[in-house]
Amino acid sequence: MSAEITPHERSALAQVEQLTDPAKLRTLIANARRQKSSRVEAAAFARLCFVQPEATPGTVEHDVWQSIHALEQMLREERGKTILLSRTRQKIAKDGEAKTVSDLTLKPTASKGFDDLVSRGHAELTFEAVVLRHPKTFDDVIYNAARVRLEDANVDLEPILLPVTEA
Repeated sequence: MSAEITPHERSALAQVEQLTDPAKLRTLIANARRQKSSRVEAAAFARLCFVQPEATPGTVEHDVWQSIHALEQMLREERGKTILLSRTRQKIAKDGEAKTVSDLTLKPTASKGFDDLVSRGHAELTFEAVVLRHPKTFDDVIYNAARVRLEDANVDLEPILLPVTEA
């Protein structure tokens, strides 16, 4: 990323802050990628992940859905078709967000979603990161399991503790 923001990037970044339509944000991501503007692409991606969840920002529910939408978007871009995390969505429908996060965090091995997000440089979007950002929701056993899994994956925990916000 160059240090200088071009006038076009400045305009696009201002537009990103106002958009709430996922389709328009996806178009902006594609345009930014084509124009090789990683700054605009990253901002539009973060905004896309932020606006999709139908929950209040700052809640466990919002963070969980933000993670799901982010990974689905990454997979969509890589595979060129819509990908839904169907099993995760079904488990949430049955058990709720917090229980789903707890169960996946306590599994002896990391979920495919965890591996996918960490390998793509988005450890802050893992369910384990959600646990660390919401310690009052999860008990010490789950919190420690999340911390250990992230540490074992060589993830720097300091940025993980920051809320995932819009661009």
